[in-house]
Amino acid sequence: MLSLLPHIPSTQALFAQLTLGLINGAFYAMLSLGLAVIFGLLNIINFAHGAQYMLGAFCTWLMLNYLGIGYWPALILAPIVVGLFGIALERLLLRHIYRLDHLYGLLLTFGIALIVEGLFRQAYGTSGQPYDIPDQLSGAQHLGFMNLPNYRAWVIVASIAVCFGTWYLIERTRLGAYLRAATENPQLVQAFGINVPRMVTLTYGLGAALAALAGVMAAPVKQLAPQMGSDIIIVVFAVVVIGGMGSILGAIVSGFALGVVEGLTKVFYPEASTTVIFVVMAIVLLVKPAGFFGRTA
Repeated sequence: MLSLLPHIPSTQALFAQLTLGLINGAFYAMLSLGLAVIFGLLNIINFAHGAQYMLGAFCTWLMLNYLGIGYWPALILAPIVVGLFGIALERLLLRHIYRLDHLYGLLLTFGIALIVEGLFRQAYGTSGQPYDIPDQLSGAQHLGFMNLPNYRAWVIVASIAVCFGTWYLIERTRLGAYLRAATENPQLVQAFGINVPRMVTLTYGLGAALAALAGVMAAPVKQLAPQMGSDIIIVVFAVVVIGGMGSILGAIVSGFALGVVEGLTKVFYPEASTTVIFVVMAIVLLVKPAGFFGRTA
């Protein structure tokens, strides 16, 4: 009779999975935020986002192991390096397809992702590389009901600050207003003396840098491997669809919320934890095809 009762997890296990869900949600939010910035302002479905996430992690690992650069400088330098790579990518390739169908951008960025991942797989293999938590963030805090690792707490707080800082920049500042206006009527914005092509280039670089920053923070938690980007990018696209394509706030809220949903599913019904986000996506598309925060055409 007792075996028929549902499994009731312990409080410690529940909060541990909730924390893990927030960690995954932080990575989902930062990655989907970068995708939303690029799609909302450039109208490009950036399938290379996963590769840029992986590049951020590997850049930090290379800085730590070969250049002697500490974690905190690498946390700033790695997103800048990947952002410059994104700027070069936009200037050399992506700007030629802006007036074409979305499918061309998807295919081009998907091909770029395959090339980048293939190069790193050839150089470093598929087994992954060790990446330790920085000494300054090692250890944990005992909260009474659970132990909270310092690094995980740092990731959650930092990602929330970055996400809402980006939202404020785009939605509440003059620069953000210029960016949004440039997507609606670039000729009018150009007439006011604003260099729209340069603004578009910098926007793509910002999106790539956000992906790289997520990779830097994910590396000590996830396995540092060339396929780490391809493993997460499909889930992130589902998060973006649920929040609404191009919606900055939708990317942030849905990223954290779905991470928590995934974490709690691992507690109560582990078999569904790998598919719950896609089930939610299917339901949202049936009820609200534009996503929770998206706008209908």
